[in-house]
Amino acid sequence: MRNRKDEHIQHALAYQSSYNSFDDVELIHSSLPDFDLADIDFSTHFAGQDFEFPFFINAMTGGSEKAAVVNRKLAQVAEATGILMVTGSYSAALQNSNDHSYPTKEEFPNLLCATNIGVDKPVELGMQTVEEMDPLFLQVHVNVMQELLMPEGERQFQSWKQNLAAYAKQIPVPIILKEVGFGMDVKTMKKALNLGIQTVDISGRGGTNFAYIENQRSGKRSYLDNWGQSTVQALLNAQPLVDELEIIASGGVRHPLDMVKCMVLGARAVGLSGTMLDLVERHTVAEVIEIVNEWKEDLRIILCALNCRNLEDLKSVDYILYGRLSSNQPCEK
Repeated sequence: MRNRKDEHIQHALAYQSSYNSFDDVELIHSSLPDFDLADIDFSTHFAGQDFEFPFFINAMTGGSEKAAVVNRKLAQVAEATGILMVTGSYSAALQNSNDHSYPTKEEFPNLLCATNIGVDKPVELGMQTVEEMDPLFLQVHVNVMQELLMPEGERQFQSWKQNLAAYAKQIPVPIILKEVGFGMDVKTMKKALNLGIQTVDISGRGGTNFAYIENQRSGKRSYLDNWGQSTVQALLNAQPLVDELEIIASGGVRHPLDMVKCMVLGARAVGLSGTMLDLVERHTVAEVIEIVNEWKEDLRIILCALNCRNLEDLKSVDYILYGRLSSNQPCEK
């Protein structure tokens, strides 16, 4: 019997999105920069922490031998480059004390590490996760469509808001509420804010697609493969809340130009999952380390070409929207 987590990895690697919303955003170039390249500072702050770099390895996997191999490679890359790594959902380890698929501080003492758990888990399991992983923060993911499409998925959702409120009040580390590729809507963000959540990861459509993955596993409902809002659309929708919530962007981010587009639209930081999974599958760890370090320099180049000394300056960058983004705004009711 195949491991569900391994099937997720297999289908995630095979999936190619038919549309990436970042391609419909064009940033306006600045011809007379006010700063030298060495002046550029892309450090950021979210979830109670200062980070030297505004991008990180986002939650992916855990709970299998294949996941252990992937996580070890990702941890090596993160530790060597100084970027944050968020582990996949810790649920597998909560169910199996012999699960060793997640990176440990013993093996990676200099790793900046956070971890992830589903909002369906009661706060007691969240406390156990924090005690065992000692993360910088805890991502709490919401994945309602994935659960609905998954044959073995959750069917009861009324406890989710109660659980989230308990996490916000009782967990001793900062909480990030994270979507899983369907694009977090503004109404959910407002609910989260009212429940005590200060940071959200909008995680839009365009990257790892769990509707597609679960439909591939079941052989059903392919018409729902493109459910949800794209990453850029979710960011555009969230504009009224960027001063109230710390917004993290993820979903289909491929390279530093996509990262900068996220931050122009108000994101404090950018998470990469599918792109990092693909890199560690196709390249050696040493090669991925070199690529990530090159990304740091590319970010500096792009900020300089936009006449931005830091991430705060990016909020004033002008841009043009094309295609599906040019006039499509949600009709709220």
